[in-house]
Amino acid sequence: MEAAYVFGVRFTLSPRRARIDPESFETTLRIPAATPGEEGWLLFRDALWRGEANDADHVRRLCGDRLPEGVEVLSAEFRELETDEAYLAALRAAVGDDLAAVRSDSAREALHKYLGSSIRVVDADATDAADGDGDREVDATDAAGGDATDDRAE
Repeated sequence: MEAAYVFGVRFTLSPRRARIDPESFETTLRIPAATPGEEGWLLFRDALWRGEANDADHVRRLCGDRLPEGVEVLSAEFRELETDEAYLAALRAAVGDDLAAVRSDSAREALHKYLGSSIRVVDADATDAADGDGDREVDATDAAGGDATDDRAE
């Protein structure tokens, strides 16, 4: 059971007695998602709204805290929750068990409210998720109900 919050991050380095070119770099940062129901599992509620960062400074700090000292995050953009089926099922169940925490009437509503359509289900057995094998996008409303939607292969 695995999942990660995926962010596009633009950062700069703080070199000592040197200049860098280019001055900023971009990368993809994956923050492992906490097990649903355990400490930190409500990151989606605390950092996202409709599939986007709800507070740019908070998300920039969230990403920066996971990088080495001397790396300054200039911007961070939420891209998706990358998850396997087992994590998604556990997330649905945990959200459904604690609807008050997500201020929603259903797991479907909560996942859509915070993640929008930014959930990507990855086949746990896929060897190369980067090329789309075993991947499919799931709208959060479908994710809450368990119905798969679009295949990513184009």
